[in-house]
Amino acid sequence: MTDRPALEPDQPHDLVGIGIGPFNLSLAALAHGIPTAPGNPRKLAATFYEQRRAFHWHPGLLLDGASLQVPFLADLVTLADPASPWTFLNYLRTRDRLFPFYFAERFHIQRAEYDAYCRWVSEQLPGLHFSHQVDAVRWNPDRALFEVDFTQLDTDGEAEALGRAYTRHIALGVGTEPFVPEPLKPLAEAASVPVIHSAEYLQHREQLLKAEHITVIGSGQSGAEIFLDLLRARPAGAEKIHWLARTQAFAPMEYSKLGLEHFTPDYSRYFHALPESARDELVPRQWQLHKGIDADTIAAIHDELYRRTLHGGWPDATLTPGVSVRTAGRVGTSRVELHLEHTQQATRTRLTTDAVILATGYRERPLDGLLNSLDPYLRRDSSHRPRVDDQYRLVLDRTVTGHVYVQNAERHTHGVGAPDLGLAAWRSATILNSLTGAEPYPLPKRTAFTTFGLTPQPTPRIPAQGPALIPLTQSN
Repeated sequence: MTDRPALEPDQPHDLVGIGIGPFNLSLAALAHGIPTAPGNPRKLAATFYEQRRAFHWHPGLLLDGASLQVPFLADLVTLADPASPWTFLNYLRTRDRLFPFYFAERFHIQRAEYDAYCRWVSEQLPGLHFSHQVDAVRWNPDRALFEVDFTQLDTDGEAEALGRAYTRHIALGVGTEPFVPEPLKPLAEAASVPVIHSAEYLQHREQLLKAEHITVIGSGQSGAEIFLDLLRARPAGAEKIHWLARTQAFAPMEYSKLGLEHFTPDYSRYFHALPESARDELVPRQWQLHKGIDADTIAAIHDELYRRTLHGGWPDATLTPGVSVRTAGRVGTSRVELHLEHTQQATRTRLTTDAVILATGYRERPLDGLLNSLDPYLRRDSSHRPRVDDQYRLVLDRTVTGHVYVQNAERHTHGVGAPDLGLAAWRSATILNSLTGAEPYPLPKRTAFTTFGLTPQPTPRIPAQGPALIPLTQSN
């Protein structure tokens, strides 16, 4: 393994992106070819690092027929720049599939197709470096630059070379990680017991289908799709599936036209301007905006269950909401015993099962390890979370003249739209407008019919060219 080669400090990047998921891929696509400043012919120098070998988007959940919950217009760029070469429609054109798509009349595309589209962008777009694991980020006050240390990985994922890049700004897009509830962590980490997170469902599907009894935990879209897939694959009358959820119902996702306006820039601005205490109280109450099940999947589940009653009898499938897992343990060498509690009945029972699938969602990856060296500069809220301003920048000490932008790490400051694909292009454009001090992507001043709050929220201003200082007294 070699020492860290580095760009010369007088030739730094304008932007280094860490992580190449959909959000930083959107940022990279919109950053491609734009000028660094008004009247400056030099193009923005941006590079992105990702430790995986190639782009993959939730590969364990690319079930046949599973669709995105946002329209195809929520691709990487269209809602900021519909003339971009990186649109989903241009992807179809390069594949000679525009007419089939036109006649299919599909507003919501399949997840596998979105994954293929993003991979196409990642393979065509310059400046993306896969198999590069970022190890640390530091601020160098003498050079007024960030230092980014990375490890280049070989095909086996082993360290091959060390490197260092210098940059004026950072964009963190490290994404989320599967959440495993505490009672089930020991079992999920034991190789001999089939307890897996839904993120790995397709990799283990054949093994799971051989299990005599299967339990799915989680009431969101992933849990519903997995339950439906298992149900369709099991023989009638011998399904032997339990579907458990903590929520009080297997509830539909809010998908009304005005309800969807919670995923607009207008609502993000409104939410950001609320006091911290109001934001923290609001997010848990909005679970049905992003954790419910789409109506088509609920209907498909009911249709499948109903079909299995046509010749008499009921399917051997149990759907129980309002249940939490208190503890869990192993029975024998490979079975699992779940200790359950029903919150409304105040009753407890035990369930023995042969396999458990945890459709328990994802949590934001903690940034503390990566940003450990920046901690003295980082400003936090009363819950010790990083403060994020209205242009998606971490609030840092005024001595740091560069900016650290975040993507999908700001739900506590920007609301339920943070992980939503429909806001990807808008947020990327906002970041680039802020970074360049110009407006390479003019954005609409209003995006919702709903007026959130009694006082209108101002549109974020475009900062003057050059790094803007963020005052320590900023409240958000």
